[in-house]
Amino acid sequence: MKLGVIDVGGGLRGIYAAGILDYCMDQNIHFDCCIGVSAGSANLISFMAGQRGRCKTFYTDYTFRKQYMGIGNFLRSGSYLGLDYIYGTLSNSDGENPLDYTAIMKNPAELFVVAENAVTGEAKYFSKDDIRQDDYRVLMASSCIPGVDKPYVIDGTPYFDGALADPVPIRKAFELGCDKVVLLLTKPVSVPREQGNDGKLAKVIRRRYPVSADRIAHRAEVYNASVELAKKYAKDGTVCIVAPEDTDGVSTLSKNKENLEKLYLRGYRDGSAIRQWLNAEN
Repeated sequence: MKLGVIDVGGGLRGIYAAGILDYCMDQNIHFDCCIGVSAGSANLISFMAGQRGRCKTFYTDYTFRKQYMGIGNFLRSGSYLGLDYIYGTLSNSDGENPLDYTAIMKNPAELFVVAENAVTGEAKYFSKDDIRQDDYRVLMASSCIPGVDKPYVIDGTPYFDGALADPVPIRKAFELGCDKVVLLLTKPVSVPREQGNDGKLAKVIRRRYPVSADRIAHRAEVYNASVELAKKYAKDGTVCIVAPEDTDGVSTLSKNKENLEKLYLRGYRDGSAIRQWLNAEN
């Protein structure tokens, strides 16, 4: 059986999934195919490296640094998130908290990082072959929030957050040959995503990236339809959905350490649902 895991990200709400993945490491739960969207890609690459607790440090400590996110970044570079700082300065081999690149490459699991081509709106599924030592640009591309950050350019192509093109890549997981999939959501499964500020963000980029603007304007309905599809798969036991009952006050870019700690612990506790699901399947 080919077992997949999808982490949909969600900015700082991604700490919930980080807690789940730390639980999986403690329980020696492995996956054959890992698909990450936005912050979910960062969670999964650390999971593949076997670096338990690494992502929690990013959420609860580094996020409060001005280099990580802040208006100063935006004024200097046009991007609120310091993607090169997060996935470069901190994560490179000479950084404060380096990714274990060797362990990632030795891990037999497949890795796919979802980004959106800012011009065409198409999903780009980067793989392990697109990652090199101290070159984690695919993570930067996948986590580049439109309207908040400038598109991240790789080999001449501008990219935005993967959630614009494929926010919940269930179909992609089965196309890749997964027999069963664990889906990590970072907001309650029973609460549909609302448009919120999507309309405002779409206006910010519409002139230069009209297709991406349309993607933003409709991403709530695409997300909700994908979750409904996952729920159908869950009924027959093909998909295990793990989602928080409450986000503990954490939003995409909120910075409250106490709330972040609560959401991490919630994720760690909820990870037991995966063990129960796997045991039931066996």
